[in-house]
Amino acid sequence: MNLTLPPLSLYIHIPWCVQKCPYCDFNSHAQKGAIPERDYIQHLLADLTQDLEHYRSAIGERKIHSIFIGGGTPSLFSADGIAYLLAEIEKRIAFAPNLEITLEANPGTAEAERFIGYAQGGVNRISMGIQSFEPEKLLKLGRIHDSQEARQAVSFAKHSANFGLRSFNVDLMHGLPNQSVAQALNDLRQAIELAPPHLSWYQLTIEPNTMFYYRQPTLPDDDELWDIFEQGHQLLTRAGYEQYETSAYAKKGFQCQHNLNYWRFGDYLAIGCGAHGKISYPTGEIYRFSKTKHPKGYMRGEYLYQQDLVEMADRPFEFFMNRFRLLEATPKAEFEGYTGLSQEIVRPTIDWALGKNYLSETTSHWQITQQGKLFLNELLQGFLE
Repeated sequence: MNLTLPPLSLYIHIPWCVQKCPYCDFNSHAQKGAIPERDYIQHLLADLTQDLEHYRSAIGERKIHSIFIGGGTPSLFSADGIAYLLAEIEKRIAFAPNLEITLEANPGTAEAERFIGYAQGGVNRISMGIQSFEPEKLLKLGRIHDSQEARQAVSFAKHSANFGLRSFNVDLMHGLPNQSVAQALNDLRQAIELAPPHLSWYQLTIEPNTMFYYRQPTLPDDDELWDIFEQGHQLLTRAGYEQYETSAYAKKGFQCQHNLNYWRFGDYLAIGCGAHGKISYPTGEIYRFSKTKHPKGYMRGEYLYQQDLVEMADRPFEFFMNRFRLLEATPKAEFEGYTGLSQEIVRPTIDWALGKNYLSETTSHWQITQQGKLFLNELLQGFLE
């Protein structure tokens, strides 16, 4: 069995942040003293070199299609450090033409002023975690910036377009503690006024092992959450944003290419503390892997933590779990090419989903319907069985 190899991306995890937010379940560590930037970058490069050797026959002639530097707060690293890291990565593996390089950034003024430096160093997309414009909500979420700094950061991002920055994203949350429908929509209007090319607008969920999990705040009820989403979606659509994923909206041509590759069941190398990757071999094997979570272990050179084969039985669920987050149609040829399975394997589930009006179908594509989006968990459950 041969696989069609999907595009290859690279995820880089930088684990430090100024302080841990109470809703955050990402692998992040509050900064204590100076961040070992130079040493960590050398470990990232050693980790990548090891992966390129380990997965050489899977990577083949593929070039890096997109890079995402996430965290933590990667903008705690200097512009020179990020520029050096990107230049050294390109020495080890070729970059595709026009690849997208995203860096997550805090809207705090000191970091926002570095945007020009990041752009000059190769970053062409910035993603800013603004989350809310309301002082009380920012405090509750443990954010260390204020609304004025958020607006200032957007100005820096717009100015950085003169130095190579092609796009920027604003992260905004709704369904916050004690948030009314009017407050949520007011936050969204303020974000829209800043005219980011891309807007990630997602609902706060309480994740295990977070401060909010142990001290649960009062959140809006289901009716209020539905009103927020429905009215917010209309606001975004009228402002020229197109929803292309469950919680992602973009102006035409500004979708996040890195995230699209995740959701299209693409491959991605992953370096840094706790980073997760996926790689396909032309001979049919697909592996998911993760890296050592804690900086101490990682910086002893203990990079690979776990590697698991994606079994044939799990591939339909894994493929559709990603694909049906997107609103675009799913090519049947990609299901067969990327999983190595025949369409006939999922035919009973597809027929069931068609009968429930969760999907529509043409000779070449499957398309999730409005009904399917509302009952996404039930739809995906069908592929588990």
